[in-house]
Amino acid sequence: MLIDFFTALRDAGLPVSLKEFLTLLQALQQQVAFGSLDAFYYLARTTLIKDEKHYDRFDQVFGHYFQGKALVLDDLQTEIPEDWLRQQVEKFLSEEEKQQLQALGWDKLMETLRQRLEEQKERHQGGNKWIGTGGTSPFGAYGYHPEGIRIGQDGSRHRRAVKVWDKREFRNFDNAAELGSRNIKLALRRLREFAREGAEEVLDLDGTIAATARNAGLLELKMLRELRNTVKVLVLFDVGGSMDDHIKAVEELFSAVKSEFKHLEYYYFHNCVYETVWKDNRRRQGSSLSTHDLIHTFGSDYKLIFVGDATMSPYEISYPGGSVEHMNPEAGEVWMRRLLQQFRHAVWLNPVAEQYWDYTQSLQMMRCLLQERMYPLTLEGVDQAMRALKKSAPASALPPV
Repeated sequence: MLIDFFTALRDAGLPVSLKEFLTLLQALQQQVAFGSLDAFYYLARTTLIKDEKHYDRFDQVFGHYFQGKALVLDDLQTEIPEDWLRQQVEKFLSEEEKQQLQALGWDKLMETLRQRLEEQKERHQGGNKWIGTGGTSPFGAYGYHPEGIRIGQDGSRHRRAVKVWDKREFRNFDNAAELGSRNIKLALRRLREFAREGAEEVLDLDGTIAATARNAGLLELKMLRELRNTVKVLVLFDVGGSMDDHIKAVEELFSAVKSEFKHLEYYYFHNCVYETVWKDNRRRQGSSLSTHDLIHTFGSDYKLIFVGDATMSPYEISYPGGSVEHMNPEAGEVWMRRLLQQFRHAVWLNPVAEQYWDYTQSLQMMRCLLQERMYPLTLEGVDQAMRALKKSAPASALPPV
């Protein structure tokens, strides 16, 4: 039975290895989970799935295999031509006409949708059968049906849809999930660098067993220094202006960073880094730090993370005096180059959705300064950024000051 389950997971595209499957079988032999489907579910997910982005797919396969649930729409991931859904005429029905329409029921509804996707070759509107607009078909947009699947419609109207094609309940967890502190912490852990520090207070179990064996069975304890995360992180947060639209996402990132890294320093800037940064936005004039001092205070072993939308006038980056707040003697680009020369492990996290980056000149300029080491502030983006921070930028690629 479990071999078929393993095969079903592989068929669903989950990266489940034979070694992980054997670990699951060994755990079952040791009765880690016994007599409970829920306990087996958690054991199987723990041993077989190593990345949270695969949890939704695992849940669907598990429910299908052990509980007979349908693999909802997973085999219907196909592009529906946009012109099929273009709104031209919206059909309005009387209450009497609405009462005459019959709901199909879940199984019939899903089976009918499969048939429509196989058979339909062009767009339809105003009808009662095909995927289209403005009719009484259970599939499409801007029409009416007591129980249907909404496809390509901007927002809810009658609140009758049993499924919304445009927003899968699980799909968003894969890579571009909305960030939460827990998800961010998992992504940040890729940056951990461990070393043994302090007094020898942790039991070395392997060393103790080996020493005791060499000592003819007489117990000989071996101790180790505690293993600690030694990575050093410096974070510079853009604040104010257009960043006000991204406060929630940045606050969640800030919370996760503070809890994950023991050696953490952070400062604020506005739009672009100039000659000063500051620690407290309420007292930024009195709590500012010279950027020169920042560069000379923190060693090159610090990982530098910029957080901002990089949305500003291009002059703020390329011209002296271009800052919106003061007459900066040197261009922001000069300060960025100095920072990148000092901190070769550097990335930029951007809360703006990546598909909009090409429309902002200043963002492209900043991305160029970072040698493309700019990543979206999504779960996947943070994960990629943490991987990049483990690699320093080559000296030949660094922008000269």
